[in-house]
Amino acid sequence: MKVLKMKKEDRDKFLRAMMQVGELWAPVKQGNETRLRYRKIEDPSIIGDKFNRPILPLKKFLYPPKLPMFKFSEERYEAEIGNVPMRIIFGVTPCDIHAMLIMDETFMEHYPDPYYIERREKTIIIGHSCEPDEYCMCKSMGTHYIEEGFDLAMSDLGDFYLVWIGSSKGHDLTRLVPELFDENIKDSDIKKYVEWRRKRDASFEKVFDFTGIPDIMELSYYSPIWEELGEKCLSCGSCVMVCPTCNCFNVMDELTLSPEVKGERVRYWTTCLFIEHALVAGGHNFRGKRAERVRQFYIHKLQAFGAEFGSPACVGCGRCVVTCPVNINVWEVVGKLKGKEAYI
Repeated sequence: MKVLKMKKEDRDKFLRAMMQVGELWAPVKQGNETRLRYRKIEDPSIIGDKFNRPILPLKKFLYPPKLPMFKFSEERYEAEIGNVPMRIIFGVTPCDIHAMLIMDETFMEHYPDPYYIERREKTIIIGHSCEPDEYCMCKSMGTHYIEEGFDLAMSDLGDFYLVWIGSSKGHDLTRLVPELFDENIKDSDIKKYVEWRRKRDASFEKVFDFTGIPDIMELSYYSPIWEELGEKCLSCGSCVMVCPTCNCFNVMDELTLSPEVKGERVRYWTTCLFIEHALVAGGHNFRGKRAERVRQFYIHKLQAFGAEFGSPACVGCGRCVVTCPVNINVWEVVGKLKGKEAYI
């Protein structure tokens, strides 16, 4: 993997050069907002230099909340493929890149989805170093650093960036303005990077020991913990809407009054926390109780997905901690399952 050096002052010039390749999106604050949100960028100077989790994750580009599949009439249907623009997503944090790799494995390898694949192939990922806040748990999940999944990754070391090239697309981007990049990485640059890594890793406030959690969850299937959490849960789905790896969807046909097009088949985000998720013909519901749905959600995140694919479906981004109105989240669940010894 090739590493280049770029002056901090040249960042916006580089971003403007990339805008000739496709739409530029980045996490920014607008008005009185306190949280970052991905916005389409016309002027790179509005992008700050401190990055953390946007409230909606990267998956909204690859797996949007509403995804038109095809239009249909009485005679034919027309797939909604081929109308996705090329996008460059700048400022993607390490945990969101790990989440994208989980989505890639799901929808490009195990269950190939043409809608996801098209969006993924037309998305260029520019990773960026981030500063942990009091909600970040990615160190506990081993997702606070990245080695793959990006086209470029930029580590902010004060007055310069180390720019890691992760793909041929990323290399092509650096060739748009080659004069901005320096291949001469000095020993002092390496020492500065190592010291930055040390300080950043020591700054995490929420750290827990994930060891044994899948086995403990298996043993705790009938634990009263789930009834306790079920009593609190509002089944609002807020945690799922902001989770970077949740991918359940519902399919609906939306009809029109047009004589040419009768309707459109559309996917919508949904969640196993909704009462109708496990409802089947005849009115039977396999998870009619909230406690059963909460248990299902966390078993999938922390146990079942890892057993199937080799890693848990939680990347420790902390969005569930920020969002849940009744304080049900990975941090709390791990603590209830392991007790005080869970927290380091």
